[in-house]
Amino acid sequence: MAQNLRREIMRMPGKSKPKLAINGGSPIRDKFLVFGSPLIGEEEIREVEDTLRSGWLGTGPRTQRFEKDFRKYIGAKYALGLNSCTAGLFLALDALGVGPGDEVITTPLTFAATANVIVHTGATPVFADVDKRTGNISPAQIKKKITKNTKAVIPVHLCGRPCDMDPIMDLAHKHGLYVVEDAAHAIEARYKDKKIGAIGHISAFSFYATKNLVTGEGGMVCTNNPKWDNIMRVRSLHGLSKSAWSRYSEKGFKFYDTECPGYKYNMTDMQAALGIHQLRRIEDNLVIRNAHWARYDKAFKDNEFLIRPCVQKNIRHARHLYTPLLDADKLGVPRDEFLAALQKENIGAGIHFIALHLHSYYKKRFGYRRGDFPNAEYISDRTFSIPFSARLSAADVDDVIGAVNKVTRGLAR
Repeated sequence: MAQNLRREIMRMPGKSKPKLAINGGSPIRDKFLVFGSPLIGEEEIREVEDTLRSGWLGTGPRTQRFEKDFRKYIGAKYALGLNSCTAGLFLALDALGVGPGDEVITTPLTFAATANVIVHTGATPVFADVDKRTGNISPAQIKKKITKNTKAVIPVHLCGRPCDMDPIMDLAHKHGLYVVEDAAHAIEARYKDKKIGAIGHISAFSFYATKNLVTGEGGMVCTNNPKWDNIMRVRSLHGLSKSAWSRYSEKGFKFYDTECPGYKYNMTDMQAALGIHQLRRIEDNLVIRNAHWARYDKAFKDNEFLIRPCVQKNIRHARHLYTPLLDADKLGVPRDEFLAALQKENIGAGIHFIALHLHSYYKKRFGYRRGDFPNAEYISDRTFSIPFSARLSAADVDDVIGAVNKVTRGLAR
């Protein structure tokens, strides 16, 4: 039934009014399509099984192997496996000496972790508005926010689209600032001829369950600076001079020293077992996501209620999230009502992101209010994310297209 309905919706003339599932109609799909479901292969499953049988579950040989493979892929001299991208961002600021009295400039259009880590260091997050077309932080707005207290900038490569890094790095060099790339969405991305992760001073990546490379939870922090790598490596595991692997491996026990009161941010071999094989397939999976992206773009080209993600030259988009903007004024209903109707069609969706300056903590703590960052607010009020994963089948993509077009037509007033 769902397959026939999907075909019917995709053939419908633009002004037809289908009966939506939220109003008692039949949903596009019989089974709910989860947003962000990862593609896990048999290689990962076998590697996890081998890890369990090895008796070494913590940070060990597989983590070292994953780090080596990852730094080669990114083109950085050093890569440190961690339990999250958040840990990587915090360790980066910590290693750079960011602390009370300092200011760190970043975008309000990002996940909370980007700004939260700034707060955790004792520094002050300073938001700069985004480019309305790309959603990425604007170099011109960064320039306006630089003060004598500014110590670092965290550009976020939103949805997998690289920020305009040349002017950002020029500003950093001119004003003596550090650049920490939040590359949570951008493992495969390139800016001009440069790989994302090897441009700024330190870069952090995410391997969360919805990401293009999945370890369940996990992250990596990369740099070309041996001093910063050593600081982050020591502080990532309680501040100990020797890791558990180096203390208890077949080479024999080694005494360790507590060099500083560090943190518990290390990656485990259980996570790395997934990451090793996820990384090997990442370029093949990008080909699949590129195909999904092209189908979405073509299918939504004539939908008057949607603004498709922009196309840019001289970049390689990592294709992490497909995020159209909903023209809620033209549609006649708010974005959240649209998402509720899409959910009833058994299509999962998300919002990336509600601008951080509109969240209660940042409003109360720093006095931000609506109107401070109009471009971020414009996107925040209209954006939505649809299922976009290498795991999706052609039929799944058809279902998403059918549901989005059905709901916009069905809600239009």
